[in-house]
Amino acid sequence: MTSETMKSKTMNKLSRSQGFTLIEIMVVMVILGLLVAIVAPNIMGRSDEAKVTIAKTQLKNIQSALDLYRLDNSQYPSTQQGLEALVSKPSGSPEPKNWNPEGYMKNVPEEPGGNEFQYVSPGTEGPYDLYSYGSDGQEGGEGDAADLSVWQARD
Repeated sequence: MTSETMKSKTMNKLSRSQGFTLIEIMVVMVILGLLVAIVAPNIMGRSDEAKVTIAKTQLKNIQSALDLYRLDNSQYPSTQQGLEALVSKPSGSPEPKNWNPEGYMKNVPEEPGGNEFQYVSPGTEGPYDLYSYGSDGQEGGEGDAADLSVWQARD
């Protein structure tokens, strides 16, 4: 065989192996489609669960800060002083006698839906009520729009 013939055969092999056939591309697309169809529903449904879990954790953190506030000041902040009393020294009654100069939280977190947590002191069934209206910001609801109270957060 001459060197030209060998070059020609090598060129033919290279030109045939430099791309994918339509069938190969279609097989890859079908496999990717199946993977997306199997995995996507499992991931998509988790965002609501994650928001509820975050809200419960935030409620527990606020509850802990409120308990520390009470330990230092012998009472919880009033409704008027609100949760902001955990971040900066509140004015008004009841005056905090031993307020921690570093505060009890760096900031008051917002619910995952962007709404504020609700705080009322004294509460209907205890020293305070701490709750979230959920992602819709309205009383009631289901899923991530369901109301959460500090008592549910203790679970």
